[in-house]
Amino acid sequence: MKRSGRNASEASGGPAFWRARRYLRGKSIQFMISTSFTLVATGCMMGVGFLLYTQFTSSLKNTMLQENRQLVNQVTLNVTNYTRNMMRISDSMYYSAIKNADISEPQALEKEMDLLYEANRNSLISIACFTEDGAWVASSPVSVMKPVHVAQQEWFTRATTTMENLHFSAPHVQNLFIANNYRYYWVVSLSRMVELTRRGQTSRGVLLVDMNYSGIEQIFSRIGTDTAGYVYLIDPNGEIIYHPKQRLIYSNLYQENNLAAADYSDGLHEETFRGATRQVVVKTVGYTGWRVVSVIPNSEFAFGFSQVRLFVIAVVGFAIILLIIVNSFVSSRVADPIKKLEQSVKDLEHGSLDLDIYVGGPYEIEHLGSTIRSVVEQMRGLMREIVREQEDKRRSEFDALQAQINPHFLYNTLGSIVWMIESGRYKEAISMVTALANLFRISLSQGSAIIPIRSELQHAGYYLYIQNIRYKNKFTVEMHVDPEIEYFQTIKLIIQPLLENAIYHAMELMDGDGVITLSGRRCGDDVYIEVRDNGLGIPQDKLAALLTGGPSAGGKRGSGIGLRNVHQRIRLYYGEAYGLEIESEVDVGTVVRIHLPVDTGGLTPESGA
Repeated sequence: MKRSGRNASEASGGPAFWRARRYLRGKSIQFMISTSFTLVATGCMMGVGFLLYTQFTSSLKNTMLQENRQLVNQVTLNVTNYTRNMMRISDSMYYSAIKNADISEPQALEKEMDLLYEANRNSLISIACFTEDGAWVASSPVSVMKPVHVAQQEWFTRATTTMENLHFSAPHVQNLFIANNYRYYWVVSLSRMVELTRRGQTSRGVLLVDMNYSGIEQIFSRIGTDTAGYVYLIDPNGEIIYHPKQRLIYSNLYQENNLAAADYSDGLHEETFRGATRQVVVKTVGYTGWRVVSVIPNSEFAFGFSQVRLFVIAVVGFAIILLIIVNSFVSSRVADPIKKLEQSVKDLEHGSLDLDIYVGGPYEIEHLGSTIRSVVEQMRGLMREIVREQEDKRRSEFDALQAQINPHFLYNTLGSIVWMIESGRYKEAISMVTALANLFRISLSQGSAIIPIRSELQHAGYYLYIQNIRYKNKFTVEMHVDPEIEYFQTIKLIIQPLLENAIYHAMELMDGDGVITLSGRRCGDDVYIEVRDNGLGIPQDKLAALLTGGPSAGGKRGSGIGLRNVHQRIRLYYGEAYGLEIESEVDVGTVVRIHLPVDTGGLTPESGA
């Protein structure tokens, strides 16, 4: 019913899976290899391209932001130097002149001011000193005051209300004095409370230093940028001190998010202003509380991202085209020999043994052709001697069970030794021959059926050493045997069949991840020896039949005769209470446990085996 339903689904167009399967069913192996490799390679390249694009764009953005941080730090340093210069002039005037002068004789104070002004005239507009009630004391370089109320000026009130601090003003037009050239200067004022001396009496006053605002403009005008980003300066309240579009802002033709920037902490922020997302870097200037703000629109990153995207698309596209060409070439190199070999096999299917099997192509296909040719050559002899071969096979299987040495194992071992000798690996060949000799020596045991467990473990060790070389270290072996049990007696050749079963059924497909654990311990009057593997495991419905020889005992790769042989020999010698116990879980592994009684046989560790 299910099959007919699937056929109906396919006939009617069905799901995409069945349509694809029907489409690919009649295609050649060259088409299948080329198409599948191309699709997989294209998917991988697109994934790699996406990762490269993501990495490049992230790196580009970080680089641009890092450069912007460095720019902000440099501007902040320059502004800090500008304010420090104002503070230095103020400190020099106060501590070197005002503290040592008597304002009842202002000429001496003005002389000091003139000297200080001349030394800093490139950045200084004026220096002035006033009494606590706003009366003018001295100034340089001008001496004609306008009719203004000094005590009502913001810089004056801030200095008189907080005496311990230096106060920086926002940029403004200098409106106290009439300059000799009748020009109006934009200045930044630094005011502070000072102590004045008049005929030995001290009183408070205010020192004013007006710095040329052009110094700040020069700092920001030197910032060179090829992007749409810009840098501006605000005071702690968010009022703009400098902006590259300051005139447009004052004319309400341009807007800036300066009030929000005043609340930002130092560092990187992302904001959305007037529908545009942009990155904002903020840095506070020491002493003043001013803040340098750098703005980079995200659209600036998009331009760099588009270039990276085009580059990645070009690289990935070129790689995909190259992969398609390479896949077509490789698939033809693989498919053509397979087609020729397939034709030879078709002739063989028709019963013709007098044919020439194709041998060629890549190594694997050539080896397969050679193997099929060898099989064909052997089939003639096998067909003539099939009855005798079947009898020899049964007799060899019986002898292998009795001696616990698999002829196939011996054949492969000798083949490996021959290969080592031909390859010049004489030391390894000698070690393998020695191990094989020791294996047979312990197997014979001078005709004795009972040997110490230590000898049985040595026999297992030699067997594992040989198998490790044969299987090229596909598995590792861990041994955890209690030395106490090594001098107990056991019937011989009971561990090696278990190891062979674990290697043959569990380790051959592990490809380096296989682990066989051989352990032994004493528990009261019993001895337990376990062989544990992490192979594919045995289904539960076959476990019970392995030791009884039921219909489920046989598998695709073995009949379980070796396990039953060991189980039966132990029970015959020691009784029905002993033998083998098997535990297994699919995809986890198998544990085969040997249960023996404690049999010292009159031996002790001191007497030896």
